Amino acid sequence: MATGNAGLPIWKDHAIPVKALTTSPAADVKALLEDSAAQVAGYFKQLYRRYPTAPPKLLEAIDYSLMAGGKRLRPALVLECAKASGIFHDGVKAIALAAAAAMELIHTFSLVHDDLPAMDDDDLRRGRPTNHKVYGEAVAILAGDAMVTMAFEVIAADAPADIAAKLVRELASAAGPCGMIGGQIVDIDTNRPKNLADLKRLHRMKTGALITASCRMGAIAANADPTVLAALDSFGRHLGLAFQIVDDILDQTATPEQMGKATHKDAAKGKVTYPMLIGLEASQKEAKTQLTAALRAVDMLGANAEALRALARFVVERQT
Repeated sequence: MATGNAGLPIWKDHAIPVKALTTSPAADVKALLEDSAAQVAGYFKQLYRRYPTAPPKLLEAIDYSLMAGGKRLRPALVLECAKASGIFHDGVKAIALAAAAAMELIHTFSLVHDDLPAMDDDDLRRGRPTNHKVYGEAVAILAGDAMVTMAFEVIAADAPADIAAKLVRELASAAGPCGMIGGQIVDIDTNRPKNLADLKRLHRMKTGALITASCRMGAIAANADPTVLAALDSFGRHLGLAFQIVDDILDQTATPEQMGKATHKDAAKGKVTYPMLIGLEASQKEAKTQLTAALRAVDMLGANAEALRALARFVVERQT
């Protein structure tokens, strides 16, 4: 990386306050998500060039799922939390974009593997055939495996060593035995959660861990101070639980056409959900309670967190 006269990266000499980069306090969520999705998609297109000798079929299978669309909520959270942390400049943006891409690689890997016959056995994802339906189970497994390794490689390659170490630890912890993968084990175990406390634990692991890590990784990319990191951590924890509660609700109330995948799967498989435990109305109320807590967590960030507030409301109010 090029350096200035003081030996610091050149972008350190050109720090730009976050407010100068924020187009509107009332964030347009659709435009925000489309913008972050475009940035991540552009990153992936460049990323493939790093693997000139990789088997074309493997890259094709990876690209099939990475470019399948979706909200790209987690990458958006990484980028917006980096912005909300204070000063945002080209150097921080580059680190945050690598972290956002790494998060999306891990999330996409989890979807590819979740769809396999040994797991959820789904035929549709985002309105089109799942990876294993197109490329076969073996290739789908290997594509998922490759995405895991790529996630950590991009952080190591595109972030300074001290920040990369923190980002790698954060992502590995959120995806690992006490996070997403551990939550998946709980979810497929025949001894499933039977009460609300156990269900909250499952949701915080399987879904919430990556959403919380997205917020934390954005703050880490921006070298945020501990109070800001703590605020974004709390925001992510409440938002992650709200997201999964809404997912539980939509599985019961939405159509396959709305969701781009099969619905009413949870009841058919005997899975415990919020609506099953406390009812639909109480579930909707709890999602709003978690939203309120998430919004309160970022009060200290003032106008810098307007985009995060808009994203949080979108999570709870979405219909897909």
